[in-house]
Amino acid sequence: MSNNANIIKPEEAVTLHGLFLERVKRTPDALAYRYFDTRKEAWLDLNWRQMRDQVARWQAALLREKLAAGDRVAVMLRNCPQWVMFEQAAMLLGLVVVPLYVVDRPDNIAYIVNDAQARVLLLEQDEQWQALSAVAGQMGSIQRFVSLDKVAGNSDARLQCAAEWLPAEAALQPERERRRGDLATIMYTSGTTGKPKGVMLSHHNIVYNAYAGLLTFPVSTDDCMLSFLPLSHAFERTAGYYMPMMAGFAVAYARSIPLLADDLKIIRPTILVAVPRIYERIYNAIHAKLEEVPPLRHKLFTLAVDVGWDRFERQQGRGVWTLKLLLWPVLKHLVADKVMDRLGGRLRLSISGGAALPPKVSRLFIALGLPLVQGYGMTETSPVVSVNRVENNRPSTVGQPLEGIQVRIGAQNALLVKGPCNMLGYWNNPEATAAIMDQDGWLNTGDTVAISDSGHITITGRLKEIIVMSNGEKVPPADMEASIGRDRLFDQVMVHGEGHPALVVLAVVNPEQWQALAQQLGVRADMPESLHDTRVEQAVLDRIAEQIKEFPGFAKVRRVLLLSEPWSIENGLLTPTLKIKRGQVVARFAKDIERLYQGK
Repeated sequence: MSNNANIIKPEEAVTLHGLFLERVKRTPDALAYRYFDTRKEAWLDLNWRQMRDQVARWQAALLREKLAAGDRVAVMLRNCPQWVMFEQAAMLLGLVVVPLYVVDRPDNIAYIVNDAQARVLLLEQDEQWQALSAVAGQMGSIQRFVSLDKVAGNSDARLQCAAEWLPAEAALQPERERRRGDLATIMYTSGTTGKPKGVMLSHHNIVYNAYAGLLTFPVSTDDCMLSFLPLSHAFERTAGYYMPMMAGFAVAYARSIPLLADDLKIIRPTILVAVPRIYERIYNAIHAKLEEVPPLRHKLFTLAVDVGWDRFERQQGRGVWTLKLLLWPVLKHLVADKVMDRLGGRLRLSISGGAALPPKVSRLFIALGLPLVQGYGMTETSPVVSVNRVENNRPSTVGQPLEGIQVRIGAQNALLVKGPCNMLGYWNNPEATAAIMDQDGWLNTGDTVAISDSGHITITGRLKEIIVMSNGEKVPPADMEASIGRDRLFDQVMVHGEGHPALVVLAVVNPEQWQALAQQLGVRADMPESLHDTRVEQAVLDRIAEQIKEFPGFAKVRRVLLLSEPWSIENGLLTPTLKIKRGQVVARFAKDIERLYQGK
């Protein structure tokens, strides 16, 4: 529990712009944001008073656009203070904010802008505009494009550079009435199947979620969070923007994912919020290094993880004391501290959400002394439903529900959620709203679960992603994909078999691991046809079988299609939140899949 008296309560904030104004009033001189200025090649700081003065400029510029309360405005920036400035200025005027992913495809952006009928779109730089200009003509609702940087050779009269659009200075307008039930934002879900849906969230949905989230771990005004997941993702927006604002601690914006390792050492955050992919990257980097060290050092590392895990289990009241726990101080000094130093050396809380965290990954970090807790949520629940507590952490689960959120198990073991964080509904889509939420307010998450006596929720599968084979057997692909993905040969994995008598796997290979396997089997890694060599396929099928031996006998993979080109947002095979678009992958490789089934 947090005993931080500095936390702004929901009844004090009422709305998200009320939250901002309360924070400015309480701690005007406290550090709000740290960011890297590429022009000055330096890290710069902004306090809350400076943020207020900047928000006033953005508000004045938006006022000149003569928008009405309830109008939608879109933001397409990487994480930066201007994201917050623009949103707070908009919300202070009663406007509804629509976040967009900077990595999304232009046609998808045009669809969202049209669906929301957005009037203003804020983007970042020339490269973004060049991509958007191809669809700018389709975005008829937009009266103003604003670019943070200057854009070369522009012919669209609607586009203005922020330096010209913003006044040199301005004062905040008198505050509007704070109404907690008002629509605050429309967040479009990534759409692994079909078009994205606009999730309507009220001010209270998000304010309550941020507050309930803060009650699950102790925070202090001395904390610092490194923000790198996109703010267009509901998890980062609540946990990496509204929670710090509510609790009064600073946020530093990472420069980029490739520079994350450097930024961790520079910023030295105390709190980290990330998706499993980030932890997996660090885990894989550690293991790649381990393969290069002498056997004795490798054994020492393994021992540190084993002893550290036993120590964690004992701290949680689940393990017994053994003699080898006496080794921990030495192992901590020789092994654990070195790994923690690579993460900045000050982390006291790390949260993983957005997808399932592989057990081997959470085990390593927890064992080496990082308090890593897994949570669960979805955009439709603002987003956090549950999270483990540091003092009551069951890493194989997604924790217990936040205060005030009810959960229960419905038909087909689906997790149903009810509470103040459930969305208002889908924008312009009453049919989709009725399909997910009943008249009593219970929202069907579509995830299947088990709930223990202690209230810990374990995700067991996904209703919509069950493969029903032609023999009637049902297979949860996500579980199998996670297991197959433990083999470092595979960077991306998709199990397919809907309506077929057998399962096949489509997998993108890791370039280094593929080189090693090709050499071992005596084939040329640089020849594309080697990926389809029968010796290669058999060796790969053996490796897959080893990873999925825990699954029932009918869940056997008969064929595999190996690919060298990664699935990405650009080639239309991943959503902006990096989920596989199963339908698109199947369509793209339809002929290859057909060949696999004809072959056997």
